[in-house]
Amino acid sequence: MATVAHLDFERAIADVEEQISALRTLARERGLDVSSEILALERKLHGLKQDTFANLSPIERVQVARHPRRPYTLDYLEMVFTDFVELHGDRQFRDDASMVCGWARLDGEPVMVIGQQKGRDMKENLLRNFGMPHPEGYRKALRFMKLAEKFRRPLICLIDTPGAYPGIGAEERGQGEAIARNLREMAALKIPSIAVVIGEGGSGGALAIGVADRVLMLENSIYSVISPEGCAAILWKSGAERDKAAQAMKITAGDLKGLGVIDDIVPEPAGGAHSNWEDTAAALKGALLRHLGELRDVPVDALRRARWAKYMGMGEWRAAR
Repeated sequence: MATVAHLDFERAIADVEEQISALRTLARERGLDVSSEILALERKLHGLKQDTFANLSPIERVQVARHPRRPYTLDYLEMVFTDFVELHGDRQFRDDASMVCGWARLDGEPVMVIGQQKGRDMKENLLRNFGMPHPEGYRKALRFMKLAEKFRRPLICLIDTPGAYPGIGAEERGQGEAIARNLREMAALKIPSIAVVIGEGGSGGALAIGVADRVLMLENSIYSVISPEGCAAILWKSGAERDKAAQAMKITAGDLKGLGVIDDIVPEPAGGAHSNWEDTAAALKGALLRHLGELRDVPVDALRRARWAKYMGMGEWRAAR
């Protein structure tokens, strides 16, 4: 993994990490025993990470969710799954590289994995369209959802997108219809399904692969109908009010769990997923196995009824007695 970039609120953490690195360099070059000093700094670092990430504001969680060193779909496919075989194309227009689909094994069990993929640099972001799928990306996803249903294999979707691509070409090729069709078809699938927001869950672009039996979120991910910047521009006529928008929108995992929009929160290590990919992947794998185990033996009719009730119950208003 490449060197981790630090956010503004991580400066104190970065300072301690630099001190540890300098001590290790000194010990290596001069043969000094500084193990006790390093141990003390490591304890301080762990405490700083815990305190900092336990008290993040909503807009700070937005920054963590968008961190350029956060693990993406392909990273989790390597760390959580085995035997991944990527499948391509929607058989109508082209292959959309921002949507990754394919067979894999989760602890030996064959599953279909579908996820949005961002890029690490400008070249890859142009290839992946910054993680914003075109309609052919959603049609590709639906094609392989149906393939999983045909072979009666569970579906796992990894959500990480600012939103569906809003370009003219995408709209001409039926972006809204592609998303709407996915919502309808996912609601009726005859296989267990789990969706996980691993970074950004933006609007219909996220929901189009998110109508699952269980919806999970990594601790520092976000899930919303619009970005805080977009919301602020509409309500306050200024993107500078994004902090206020993020607070009001209830977009964090804790907020959405409390509202019943998601089913579970996958904890991230102190310092966030971008600071420790391996522990994050282990936590995600454990959560997937647990929820899949609960869904595996549920009869199809009961699975679909529960899924219908789950989404019909969201946002239900009941008069106080």
